[in-house]
Amino acid sequence: MAAILIIDDELSIRETLRDILADEGHRCTLAESAEQGLAIYARDDFDIVLLDVWLPGLDGLSLLERIRQVGSAPPVIMISGHGTIDTAVRATRLGAYDFLEKPLSLERVLLTINHALADRTLRQQVRDLRRTLTFDEVLIGESDGIENLRREIRGAARSASRILITGENGSGKEIVARMLHRESPRSDEAFVAVNCAAIPDELIESELFGHKRGAFTGATEDRKGKFELADRGVLFLDEIADMSLRTQAKVLRALQEQQFQRVGGQQTVQVDVRVIAASNKNLENEIRSGAFREDLFFRLNVIPLSVPPLRERGRDIVLLADHFLHRFAAESGQRPKRLSVEAERRLLDYHWPGNVRELRNLMERMTILHDEEVVRAESIPLGTRGPDLAAGLEALSLREAREEFERDFILRKIQQFGGNVSRAAAALGVERSNLYRKLHAYGIRVERK
Repeated sequence: MAAILIIDDELSIRETLRDILADEGHRCTLAESAEQGLAIYARDDFDIVLLDVWLPGLDGLSLLERIRQVGSAPPVIMISGHGTIDTAVRATRLGAYDFLEKPLSLERVLLTINHALADRTLRQQVRDLRRTLTFDEVLIGESDGIENLRREIRGAARSASRILITGENGSGKEIVARMLHRESPRSDEAFVAVNCAAIPDELIESELFGHKRGAFTGATEDRKGKFELADRGVLFLDEIADMSLRTQAKVLRALQEQQFQRVGGQQTVQVDVRVIAASNKNLENEIRSGAFREDLFFRLNVIPLSVPPLRERGRDIVLLADHFLHRFAAESGQRPKRLSVEAERRLLDYHWPGNVRELRNLMERMTILHDEEVVRAESIPLGTRGPDLAAGLEALSLREAREEFERDFILRKIQQFGGNVSRAAAALGVERSNLYRKLHAYGIRVERK
């Protein structure tokens, strides 16, 4: 049995639909206007909404738009006695499940409702499966910064506005984007992620907008781009500042018009996409240097969210480390390792330039390579936080500072493992041959103890 809300200004239509659907075991609630229907919808849960397009006062399409913006909306089947192709297309773009014309075929009504209910059940199963598969895509922590960010995510997810997420590399910007998607009215639709920094400039337009066969060398068939694949869902543009100005201009136009042309194509493709962008750079500085378009920034920065770096999250570091140790132990069928008090202090004293990603990789390495159940401080291959190191690097160029840090870091790892290059390479997460090359380049002599 399904709960069905019927909104139509014709009494005969409301009562006929109610009688037919009641015979099928469904529970029907009737409303004669959009305003009355909206009030009923707000206080009860429904599995299906049957909605007339032409209503006195607020029209059906406007009500459809409001319904689709609130939570996980049920399928909405539009009904019209003056159906046109334009109206049907607009209803579909706004998220209608189907479009039925009067006079109604009761057989068609029942068939459409049965299909909608089956589709709703399937979507719920998919949603439950996604929750199971994405257990690690949550913000772990109790710090003020993370609690504030969670509240901001809950508020922003309900809107249709564009969002700009800023934060350092590895801090969890994509996790924030996926949480926004999961808690939004578009959670049943696609989440498509694009790392703009990882795509060569000559290919990024094809990647975003698709291409027609023969558009360039290697374009052997038509291909949809990420904007098209994300239609009715969410497109996550990570590292947006790494786009060329030419591509930025095309993205701006696609955002403004919700339409574009494939590379080498003439046909306009219409989409309904919510864009979430992210950057590890200060975009206002990028604008001042001429590397980023100001108009694109204002289009994207409707709701700004900032992810705090791990070094500012206090005890969250230990909570995250424990979370990762349990996760990787479960994946490998081991008992989870635990941190000693001194090991916790070592993690808290480190500056975490790679943020959560660095901590995650370290805990995975500890799970795989550390034999003892308790992880002790001396087993954790980390440097230390400290102003003295930063002060000593101030007079160097960026390249020299990186080399100085890397040389010191490698030297300490070699010393930690008593000159055993294989173990040092494993702890560093690099190939032994690669480490030998760096030892030679930095003039580090290895003496086994």
